[in-house]
Amino acid sequence: MSALLNPSRAPVAADSFHEPIADDLLEVERILHCHLSSARPGVARLLSHLDNYRGKRLRPALLLLTARACGTVAPAHHVLAAVVEMIHTATLVHDDVLDSASVRRHAATVNAAWGNQASILLGDYLFTHAFHLCSTLDDPRACRIIGESTNRVCAGELHQISARGNLCLGEEEYLAIIDAKTAELTSCCCRLGALFANVPAETVELLASFGRYLGLSFQIADDLLDLVGDENRAGKSLGTDLDQQKLTLPLIRLLARAPEAQANRVRQVLRQQENHKREALAPDLASSGAVEEARATAEEFARRARRCLECLPASESRDLLAGLTVRVVHRQA
Repeated sequence: MSALLNPSRAPVAADSFHEPIADDLLEVERILHCHLSSARPGVARLLSHLDNYRGKRLRPALLLLTARACGTVAPAHHVLAAVVEMIHTATLVHDDVLDSASVRRHAATVNAAWGNQASILLGDYLFTHAFHLCSTLDDPRACRIIGESTNRVCAGELHQISARGNLCLGEEEYLAIIDAKTAELTSCCCRLGALFANVPAETVELLASFGRYLGLSFQIADDLLDLVGDENRAGKSLGTDLDQQKLTLPLIRLLARAPEAQANRVRQVLRQQENHKREALAPDLASSGAVEEARATAEEFARRARRCLECLPASESRDLLAGLTVRVVHRQA
């Protein structure tokens, strides 16, 4: 077993997972620039603002690293990596509207700068461009897989909205929500990376499972950031789950074990309109151990993800995929 498949190892360095796919990512950026440009000044300004949404390109990197770990990166992988990044960015733009977020990556969100109407239309623009670009591959598998995954992502977001204000939400339902709204797309990235590298079907399924477990781990860690993270380090609005009365794993665990009087007080805080919920709930979360337990759950999903990678031969790319499972749990932004 490779060293980075050992969960005791520290996270990989900040951008080391980009190194073996640097040229591939440059090609992805070229495709994105080509397909997300406009001669219309108003549209061009909105598209230019999306540079502020650019993060670590985790999803394209997952797709490309999976392909490389499987043995080859083909031109189709570059197109598919651009497609999944467009879809991911579209979900971020729409999420900021849903959460009334004003900051993302230390810059104003599209809705804060241009309003909700422009944000919704920009998200739609990204979705339609993603599917048009995918269709240029002339391979029905790509559109079918991405279409199915996007359907699940949207269903997950709808499920989460319908569960707002449900302060009795259970852990099983929470996991179903994050499996659809987050883990589905990371699973899709790994599935596409493996499928278009022409590996056996069993390997494709194991790598899709790797992406799913990684996505579950990522989302639990993200929910922890929303509760107890540093807004300056995170570079985005925090506490939005609390403001929207969305129960996440630490709060579900806290409410499940708290004495009735404490649980009622926590629910009362969640129902309030004031925006100091994080501060008000911090003592309860700290004394309950719910934050540490939730992080342990994220680490367990990360361990499951690493086990899925054992289907691959040893390589730098496999090690970097394994290292990502550690990094996503312990990130600060």
